[in-house]
Amino acid sequence: MTHIVGFEETNLVGNVYFVHYFRWQGRCREMFLMEHAPDVLDEIHRDLKLFTIKCECEYFAELTAFQPLTIRMTLIDLTQTQIEFGFAYLGINDQTGGEHLVARGRQRVACMRANGTRVEPTRVPESLRRALEPYAEPGPRGTDRRPVTARRPD
Repeated sequence: MTHIVGFEETNLVGNVYFVHYFRWQGRCREMFLMEHAPDVLDEIHRDLKLFTIKCECEYFAELTAFQPLTIRMTLIDLTQTQIEFGFAYLGINDQTGGEHLVARGRQRVACMRANGTRVEPTRVPESLRRALEPYAEPGPRGTDRRPVTARRPD
């Protein structure tokens, strides 16, 4: 996802207020669903719930108003009922177009379904599993994960 930082996202010091990094994680995840798994959005309108159960971010450099930014989302972990995403926040150099890491984040989501007045864990929808496969980070996988055969796009 690409983004240009606005004044409303900065604090009195002039750098991006930390909470916006978390907002960008949510927006990136939403845009991914819209583009790669739109049927999951239909399920969300019915009874599927995607609860964020953990969210974190490490900051390495500051961003200020009107800086262009790329947010890259990857799949870190996929279990029967949960997904963990990784986020790389990359500042873009206006002159060279090169990118540099300004922050790194993670988000864990649990899939739940409404059942009357309760919500209960449910399996990650199959279409979402398929959509996430190309974005899996390389490396060891948990025993509860499906094998990933596709490579993450650059």
